[in-house]
Amino acid sequence: MGRLSGVERSRSSFRRLGANALLALSLAGCQAASATPSAPPATPANTQAIAAKPSQLPSAAPTVHPSPTIAPSPPPGGIYAATVTGLLSASVQDIPARVWVPNERGSKVVVIDPATFEIVDRIDVGAYPEHVSPSWDGQLLYVNDMHTDFMSIIDPRTAKVVGRVAAPSPYNLYFTPAGDRAIVVEDMLQGAPKEENGLRFFTYPGFKEVGFLPIRWAGADHLDFSADGKTLYLSCEYSARVEVVDVASMKVRTDIVVGGLPTDVRLAPDGGRLFVANQQLNGVTVIDVTTNQQIGFVKLGKGSHGLSLSRDARSLYVTNRIAGSVSVVDIATLDVRDTWAIDGSPDMIAVSADGAQLWISNRWDRTVVVVDSATGKVIKTIATGAYPHGLAYWPLPGRFSLGHNGNMR
Repeated sequence: MGRLSGVERSRSSFRRLGANALLALSLAGCQAASATPSAPPATPANTQAIAAKPSQLPSAAPTVHPSPTIAPSPPPGGIYAATVTGLLSASVQDIPARVWVPNERGSKVVVIDPATFEIVDRIDVGAYPEHVSPSWDGQLLYVNDMHTDFMSIIDPRTAKVVGRVAAPSPYNLYFTPAGDRAIVVEDMLQGAPKEENGLRFFTYPGFKEVGFLPIRWAGADHLDFSADGKTLYLSCEYSARVEVVDVASMKVRTDIVVGGLPTDVRLAPDGGRLFVANQQLNGVTVIDVTTNQQIGFVKLGKGSHGLSLSRDARSLYVTNRIAGSVSVVDIATLDVRDTWAIDGSPDMIAVSADGAQLWISNRWDRTVVVVDSATGKVIKTIATGAYPHGLAYWPLPGRFSLGHNGNMR
């Protein structure tokens, strides 16, 4: 079929490349001062006396001004407030901490115990697994088996495949913030209608298909949602664009030309900016989501590809796949705090539940590297096999999962 022909093509080296309380200030004695003292009963005599002696007039009641109100500061982490504490929700606390690594060319998911750095399992899945995506409620993991037209479902408690979901060429999987839709990204080398490049919408949790949005720009890749969940932003890797899509109507509103080869995208904690990794322009494009205009660019290392936020939501980690490094960007100021050389070909990135470690797939080097998130020191390099890609550290703190490889809010 024409759709599958694009999938089977060899890909370039760039491919997949309490909130602050309100401070109330009150004036002492306002209650007493608000009542005006009554004057003695007036008679003609004392009226004349008062008129003759103005100094004896009763003083006017003081003007009572409203207490000044100081606007509350936004909660730490902004839209990621539920993730910054590092605390797991009760529904996932019994899931053992594991790192799930899809081996793109090996048709397996490698399972690593992050406490020992040991591989504890290798799970057979479909051909060309790209990402491991936690379900919206965190109870299951979906493996995007791109060359097998389905997604394998793994129970993270037992590390067993418990089912499949039919989906043509699934490259990436996302869930709406409301948890009522699942969206499969079909990433093709040619835009629609030449290939089924676009977004396939399903009900969730039933996975009944409700629509397909063809994207004419080649390389539908990664996406993220607006703060209210009504809009999604989709990178088109081979077309230098980000598509702005209305989630309810499943229609494209507009597209934003960013140039280069845009890959991973992530909404800033303030909800007003979108970060777009660009592996050809070697940095991160910053977009104002109110105007859909580019408002900045952060120059980084060669091949900027994957994005993740620090546990306190103050830093943006960016993998530079060609440079073999990770850059740390201050989210508030967009200053580059540091760049750490880790060698290899760092691709996708996951932050541990406590925020102390970065787990990074070295896509072309067949390894996963573990990095100290404070110092950039490489803690461990783990050989995993053929082309590790969209790894997931699970479970993670947050109210719900947006999919991908563990985007939480």
